[in-house]
Amino acid sequence: MEWKLERTAPRRVRTEEEMLWNVMRVLAKDMKQKRSQGSPKIFDGVNTTYSNFKSNFVKRLSAEVPVASSPITTRWRQSQTRDLAVDSFEEERSTTYLPEASGSVLKITPEKETLILGSYKEPLKTPIKGNFETNNSALHFCKAPHALGRGWNENVASKGQKCLNQLFLTQKVAQWVSGKMQLCEKSQCVWKGCRDGVRDESFHLKRFNGINYSILQPEVKFHLTGLRNDYYLNILDWNFQNLVAIALGSSVYIWNGENHNKIENIDFTLNCNYVSSVSWIKEGNCLAVGTSEGEVQLWDVVTKKRLRNMLGHLSVVGALSWNHYILSSGSRLGRVYHHDVRVARHHVGTLHHQQAVCALKWSPDSRLLSSGCSDGLLTIWPGDPSAKAQVQPLKVIPQPTAVKAMDWCPWQSAVLAVGGGMKDGHLHILDINTGQTIQTPNMNSQICSLIWLPKTKEIASGQGTPKNDVTVWACPGLARSAGFFGHRGRVLHLALSPDQTRVFSAAADGTACVWSCS
Repeated sequence: MEWKLERTAPRRVRTEEEMLWNVMRVLAKDMKQKRSQGSPKIFDGVNTTYSNFKSNFVKRLSAEVPVASSPITTRWRQSQTRDLAVDSFEEERSTTYLPEASGSVLKITPEKETLILGSYKEPLKTPIKGNFETNNSALHFCKAPHALGRGWNENVASKGQKCLNQLFLTQKVAQWVSGKMQLCEKSQCVWKGCRDGVRDESFHLKRFNGINYSILQPEVKFHLTGLRNDYYLNILDWNFQNLVAIALGSSVYIWNGENHNKIENIDFTLNCNYVSSVSWIKEGNCLAVGTSEGEVQLWDVVTKKRLRNMLGHLSVVGALSWNHYILSSGSRLGRVYHHDVRVARHHVGTLHHQQAVCALKWSPDSRLLSSGCSDGLLTIWPGDPSAKAQVQPLKVIPQPTAVKAMDWCPWQSAVLAVGGGMKDGHLHILDINTGQTIQTPNMNSQICSLIWLPKTKEIASGQGTPKNDVTVWACPGLARSAGFFGHRGRVLHLALSPDQTRVFSAAADGTACVWSCS
């Protein structure tokens, strides 16, 4: 084993671009041999499909470097698989902010967790040489080719460059994106939208009282950098100590709701590509963080120290939910793990889904757990997370689209609100005892987030395309009572303050607001 490590280490220090060019040199050599033999089957670097090129590339790379030669090789291969899994689950994206693509589908085999990727197609773009292109969650890189070796002609170089461009754009090699949270200081704000004076005046809360209505300005406004425009993440939470946690790229920012000027951050750059979910424990300052690498970490935000790191997931942890000292985490491979954070052997239960887990919510009385999946199944589970046997769901309620926006009613334990996706556009109020829908008002828009307002007996929904606003509905008739306007991107996340009088909204355009709902 030591001999293998010594032999492969010099090979692994080469950059991925150099490795790709080496593969292209081998392909060009094969092409010349086929031409000299008069073979009609000549490799075409322009018309070849990505799947064929990738298959050829993987075969030659595996032949050059042993798969189990070193941990570096294994880690590199795992990161590529995870990156492809991340891209395959953004099916409900706004066409305004993300390119349309027909992604692949993840499937789980009954025997073990296996990642099965279908075909991935995406419209190609011509990158600028030596330039970085960033779009919140993705980073595309293309660089001018190095000096070519002898025997290369311009035609082969052109075809090879196009093939490399296709590989870089389609595979989307993940990079760390640094985030930033900044208070808007109105006249002194350096953000371009505030300098133009347009967005600052457009943010307002409109209350409808019969014929008349009142307009209110938000209490606080933020500018966010690094907020991922991902429908399936849950990266905002507000705890009972009046602390707001929001994940921006590979960092988590903590904002104090009492002292509006205090913003702290915890950096996860060394641990993951990005933070995919956050959730506060009900009592104390412990924050649970799910990462793109499948880790579930517990942090003390006061001392900024990691309390523990709970492994087990093999892909992005997109949903977290607390039930006292039991933390439930859901991944994009369809597994929900229950962790008892008080003991060393934290894994005390497992729930199985066929596709990605988009949402997890424990009921207020801690008796039921609801889970939403990308296949449109809303599942209700019993409240005993420590059951060792195969746990069977109490109810499975199909929905028209993926179940991501979901919240239990605080004053009616058997009522659950579910927001429809882009193809549905309805707000579904469900009676869990019967599995029937009580009311389904039409939003005519994608519903990205939901939150109940107990103090006013209302429910707030964050809309996506095409409205990109927050609508407040009065219960039980679900008449529209208010609306918050100003966001230019879909409102992906909503959080309620501990005194139930304020709502924190974060949108894909990099804006966030705190507004009064009482």
